[in-house]
Amino acid sequence: MISRIDLRGEALPEGGALRDLLPRAEFDVAAALEKVRPICEDVHHRGTAALIEYAEKFDGVRLERVRVPQAALADALERLDPTVRAALEESIRRARLVHREQRRSSHTTQVVPGGTVTEKWVPVDRVGLYAPGGRSVYPSSVIMNAVPAQEAGVPSMALASPPQAEFDGLPHPTILAACELLGIDEVYAAGGAQAVAMFAYGTDECAPANMVTGPGNIWVAAAKRYFTGRIGIDAEAGPTEIAILADSTADPVHVAADLISQAEHDPMAAAVLVTDSVELADAVEKELEPQVAATKHIEDRIVPALKGRQSATVLVDGLEEGLKVVDAYGAEHLEIQTADAAAVAERVRNAGAIFVGPYAPVSLGDYCAGSNHVLPTGGCACHSSGLSVQSFLRGMHIVDYSRDALAEVTHHVVALAEAEDLPAHGAAMKARFGWKVPGQ
Repeated sequence: MISRIDLRGEALPEGGALRDLLPRAEFDVAAALEKVRPICEDVHHRGTAALIEYAEKFDGVRLERVRVPQAALADALERLDPTVRAALEESIRRARLVHREQRRSSHTTQVVPGGTVTEKWVPVDRVGLYAPGGRSVYPSSVIMNAVPAQEAGVPSMALASPPQAEFDGLPHPTILAACELLGIDEVYAAGGAQAVAMFAYGTDECAPANMVTGPGNIWVAAAKRYFTGRIGIDAEAGPTEIAILADSTADPVHVAADLISQAEHDPMAAAVLVTDSVELADAVEKELEPQVAATKHIEDRIVPALKGRQSATVLVDGLEEGLKVVDAYGAEHLEIQTADAAAVAERVRNAGAIFVGPYAPVSLGDYCAGSNHVLPTGGCACHSSGLSVQSFLRGMHIVDYSRDALAEVTHHVVALAEAEDLPAHGAAMKARFGWKVPGQ
């Protein structure tokens, strides 16, 4: 059901050469970009009318308006299964605990007497949040996007999620209920690239946003790339992925269950096991069969994902080689199921989030660990982080120098300006002290 890549017996290559040996889903955002370009520009020129047409074309619903009535949010929460409501409330509570600790405060550094630089943190003015609504419904993504934005102090935010034919053109009611719990009262029934375009350009119903965050399909990723420079984005999210670094102490039942849990997201989802134990690899492969047979979404998601080129068991000579492989892979979610897992986790350099030991599965992080599940994919964990309060903050330096402090450093600034052949920079300094400047 899952292929094997045997990297034992020889020294592992470095850098990109090792990455090229590892499984990865094909995700051609550049090709999708050309298809979303006309959609984005249509929304730019026709606004709400274009959104209504795309809802009918892509989602099979005819909308009268794109903004969701406030009464629909309250009604969705009222009708929500109490057990689901309790779970959402606990997820929100734990996420707030973690993200509140990420807040940054302004700090002033005295560089010299009379000369200070203050770093001031200012939240983004307005954020558009995206919650997917294709194969599955993701109220958890509403939480993961909204909580850090709220804890950062973002004053204005709106959420978009695809309209659903079975719910009279509204987003899924669990999405709406999560918005009501979080106090998000500006919600739009819009999906895909057109939702990103709505936030980027604005419409008669929706004011433009400074930033768009949230996972989505390839069309959402392509639209984010299209608008980079006009709006801020969190990341171009690709197919979800799990890597598990495991040794002979791991329980194959746990490992198989966790691989399947990620595979059920999407047929392009990646499930990768890295181990130095052939016995564990054999046991996991044997365990996959009955567990897959007993679950849901078998033929449309799980089996294609596990059999796809993006999933594999990678055999290595030992723990050191395993660490090199997982660092080269840079997984969105990395589980460590080895002896002394906490110590091994400390040595990992590239991962979106790390889950330590047998009792911290990725499923916990998806919902109720308190961590954020909007994470870098496609190996981007080697240079990017998951969504956090910092994602919604901008750092500004405030420079405050007295006359004496400026005078003391003027000769250095002039020297550097002349070294860069920018004499006007030096002249701007000299003019403050009666030095001769060009034209005087």
